[in-house]
Amino acid sequence: MEVVLMPDRDRADALAARLLARAVRARPTLALGLATGRTMERVYARLAAMHRDEGLDFSLCRTFNLDEYVGLSPADEGSYRHYMNRHLFSKVNVDLRNTHLPDGMAADLDAECLKYEDLIREAGGIGLQLLGLGKSGHIGFNEPLSALRSRTRVKGLTETTIAENRGQFADPSRMPRRAITMGVGTILECRRLVMLVTGASKAAVLARAVEGPITSMISASAIQLHPACTVIVDEAAAADLQEKAYYRWIFRNEPEWREDQDL
Repeated sequence: MEVVLMPDRDRADALAARLLARAVRARPTLALGLATGRTMERVYARLAAMHRDEGLDFSLCRTFNLDEYVGLSPADEGSYRHYMNRHLFSKVNVDLRNTHLPDGMAADLDAECLKYEDLIREAGGIGLQLLGLGKSGHIGFNEPLSALRSRTRVKGLTETTIAENRGQFADPSRMPRRAITMGVGTILECRRLVMLVTGASKAAVLARAVEGPITSMISASAIQLHPACTVIVDEAAAADLQEKAYYRWIFRNEPEWREDQDL
């Protein structure tokens, strides 16, 4: 795992978008693992601009989102399908038939979870997985006590997660209390992980995730096990990290990031 400490949120967002764009250009048929949330909106806006201004081509990509709420149809404005269509898919040239999210309306949710795992395998696995970090320390909706080898399944949401996400609903009382999520084990099987974490509200949980012990109580701590994981953070999110000086050094001195210092 490598932590790259960027000077501010805009540069952190820009680097995350740049890494995804670089991966798509290198392998146009890439299977991308995607995330949702306010942090990702800024990344997707940058990717849409790269498509518009630089010809970034998504036409052969396949995408797999981490999760979807149980009980919401794709047309529901609170669903993650609606979120993805609004913030990315409608703004680039991806084939919607190649964009995948779990079906939160499936009559048999367990069968839907198995089907989603099969779809990922048929695509050859996820080449690059984009992650955010929830305030309960979760990746996807892998809430505390999620097994580190868990697969796609239905999870109940904690009160912390519900409070964090209910603002995305016009009527907060409509937010579901369950979701289908890729498991921690499913996520760790991707070939590369990119986690983006910004803002002071994530500082404490970020420190537990990247510098604390690996534990099912903080499912994000499992990324420490991944052989090709990059964690991009801004100064605000890095406030509680013990090795900030080293992470700043990585940004300034490692060749892979040097070209991005003018972002």
